[in-house]
Amino acid sequence: MEKCFAYLRVSGQGQIDGNGFDRQLETIRAFADSKGFEVVSVYQEEGVSGTTGEDARPAFKSMVSDILKNGVRTIVVESLDRLAREYRIQEQLLIYLVSKGISLVSANTGENVTEAIMSDPMRKAMVQIQGVFSELDKSLLVNKLKKAREKVRQDKGKCEGAKRFGEDNAEEQTVIRHIRALRRNKRGGRKGLSYQAIADTLNAEGYTTKRGKQWGATQVRRVLHP
Repeated sequence: MEKCFAYLRVSGQGQIDGNGFDRQLETIRAFADSKGFEVVSVYQEEGVSGTTGEDARPAFKSMVSDILKNGVRTIVVESLDRLAREYRIQEQLLIYLVSKGISLVSANTGENVTEAIMSDPMRKAMVQIQGVFSELDKSLLVNKLKKAREKVRQDKGKCEGAKRFGEDNAEEQTVIRHIRALRRNKRGGRKGLSYQAIADTLNAEGYTTKRGKQWGATQVRRVLHP
């Protein structure tokens, strides 16, 4: 069986807490089983916008680094917009993968996207059109949300987003001070705990996130660097 990596990306907290990763991985594994691929590793990009390039994608960079070391040459994504929504970023990432001799396959369509770009002008155009429509969908959604916020602001005089952890909440502010103390370097040159170690400590002590979930490294980092 040909080995491959699975790449998952969610951009919002709601997708992280929901079933975004589960749905993507289920689709990818079903495709891999039907096409004779073996998924040997899964890379998850949490809270990363579809409009950011590879420099702002730690999981993507780690995956490419591992590919170049171990000989796996194929990445499978649920769909092309899970790689990136904005066409310009899709093209940038795909060209980068092609330059490294890496193939990217869309589980939803079965398309070897990098191969299509390189071999067939018509298929290249179709991939480009797919990227344009993904970017259009994102732009329409952003415009819709902007209009909704403007309407709320007109009706109520303000439009507040979700409050950050610790905002107007004394108990959460106590947790933040605890996190900072765990992270702080100690006397004698001892380093403070890593984000994951802090998360494990908070979970063991019974603390939860604002949504009542267990802590993870991403949530700890977000509290320290809002």
